[in-house]
Formats: sequence, structure tokens, C-alpha cells
Amino acid sequence: MPITVIDQIQFDAQVRSRYSDVIGSKLGGKVISSSDEFFAEASNLLAPKPPIRDKGRFTYNGAWYDGWETRRHNPEPADWVIIKLGVASARIIGCEIDTAFFDGNQAPEIDVEGAFVPDDGVPNANTKWSAIIDKTPCGPSQRQFFVRTDGLTADFYNYVRLNMYPDGGIARFRLYGTPVPVFPTALTTVIDLAHVSSGGVAIACSDEHFGTVDNLLLPGRGVDMGDGWETTRSRSPGHEDWVIVRLGARGIIEKVVVDTAFFRGNFPDKIRVEVLDAVDDAAALSSDAAWKVIVPDQKAKPDYEHEYIINDGVLINVEESVTYVKLCMIPDGGIKRLRVFARRVL
Repeated sequence: MPITVIDQIQFDAQVRSRYSDVIGSKLGGKVISSSDEFFAEASNLLAPKPPIRDKGRFTYNGAWYDGWETRRHNPEPADWVIIKLGVASARIIGCEIDTAFFDGNQAPEIDVEGAFVPDDGVPNANTKWSAIIDKTPCGPSQRQFFVRTDGLTADFYNYVRLNMYPDGGIARFRLYGTPVPVFPTALTTVIDLAHVSSGGVAIACSDEHFGTVDNLLLPGRGVDMGDGWETTRSRSPGHEDWVIVRLGARGIIEKVVVDTAFFRGNFPDKIRVEVLDAVDDAAALSSDAAWKVIVPDQKAKPDYEHEYIINDGVLINVEESVTYVKLCMIPDGGIKRLRVFARRVL
């Protein structure tokens, strides 16, 4: 399928703010196998932090690189790595290939394929792979952003294969799409509709200087401040930072959790939660959007899971279903996770 090569600003606006990186290690993505990793391990591709370079560092096999690097003179058409998604399955829209510090030894070309293997199986020689991103050139030591021109894949996948032709090095690989969640059949079941595995996506925010908003929707409570959302220190009276999250499905909210784990001297002074029933992102981002407060301004605590439950005297009961949630920090600070537990509505 044709692809479009765009710059980072366009990619952030069109892809990163609307979709999730479904293979990242912080979500649970995992390298299953690779054709070769002689110079550098394929698992580095999924590392959440930007790649680094230590020119004076060498391993037994050669210069150390923060990425995946294979031997020279590959006799096969391509080297490859197979990755299991961090969600049950997903439809794919585009990817980022970062060849940072691979200059002269970068992968000349790449493509991406996907497969769905049922019943917790793993790909084998009989697995049928489908093209997701067609073969495209890679430049040396740069971030490159590729988007499918025909939109999300019609099929959904739980494994992907990154091929590089014929060999070389890639520092990081990000693959963006929409998770295809497996929801409980019973609509009375309460689930976290903001969770990335449920299809939740942070579509906009005021600031993410120290930590990105997509971290809010990840599993677990993280390992340090680095995998949360943290903004710059505000100096203006009345300032508020905020993030808008599109829920994975329409739902009626029963509990909200705002976790400030590891934020001990830089947690928000207060937090507020608002909701909206909107048909799409454009409507949610409109200045006319009629947001309703369900958690009025509440004093926050450091390193603490704040739970707001229906009939607790704080969480305002909203009987109608909603599709978007806005979390506000007053005036600024850091939050680790946002959970929105709700009953799904078809």
C-alpha cells in the first residue's frame, strides 16, 4: 500500500495524538525472535527512552550501539525481527523508524508486516504475513515517520515483523494504531475504559515537558517519575494544565482513580475531572464543548492513589454515558496514571 513520509510535527498531530504505540516495552510489547543480533540486541528497538551514543564503548563483537544491529553481508534478502504487541491486537496506521547514530551502518530499507496468531500461539513457518508498511528507504542517523495513505489496516494483528534490507542497524521502532480490545460480554461489568488496552487515547494536552500524556493510560504504577505525565512549573496566576482522553468505548462512569505515584515534591496542588459526550475528537476539542465536572477541585497528595467513587460525596453521579474525560492539574505538576472505571454502553 502507498505510504506518506511526513515530518515529526505532522506525525505528532496526525498520529501520535490520536493513536497508541502498540509495541512499546512500557505497554508490554516484546521481541519474540530475530534473524540476527550480532552487534546489538533487537530488544533495544522497543526501549522507551531515546537512543544514546557512547563512542568509546566497545563489546566483544565491536562498537556498542543502542539499537538493533546485525552482521554485514547478509546472504538473505533481509534481516528481520518479530514482535508481539503489548495489546490483545491492533489495527495499524503508521510507524517511526529511528536510525540515530547508525551512520554508514544504518538499514538501507525497511518494511513492516503483520499477522494474527490465535489461541496464544506464536508465529511459525506457516504463518501468513500481510503488508502493513511497504518497503521504503531509510536515511542515516535520523527519525523517520511513515503513515499509510489509506488509513488504518482493515485487519488487526497481534504480531508484527520488521524487515530491514539487507542488514544494518535501527535504533528505535514505534508502531502506532488502534487497539482492538476484548471487552467482557456483560455490559454490567465495570472496566477501565481509559486504559490503552481498552482503546483509550490521550488526544490533547496543555504541556508535556517532562513526561508524555500517553503514560497516563499504561498498565501498572510504573517505576519512577519518568513514566508519568509532568508539566513545567507555571508562574501565572490561575494557570491549569490539562489532558483530554478519548475513552475506548462509550460508558457510564462509576469510579475515577488519579495516581500520583513517585511524584512527591512535584504533585499537583489540586485536581479536577470533567466529562463529555462527543461524537469525535474535533467536537471534543471545540471551544463550544460542554464539559461537565464530575470531580470538583480536590487537594492532591504526594505518591498516592486518589479514588473517587459514586456516592462517596465527591464524585458527582453522571447517569448519561460519556466518551471523553478531561483531567486538570491545578496549577501544574505530575501524575502517574488515570483510571476511568465504567460500565460500557453500546
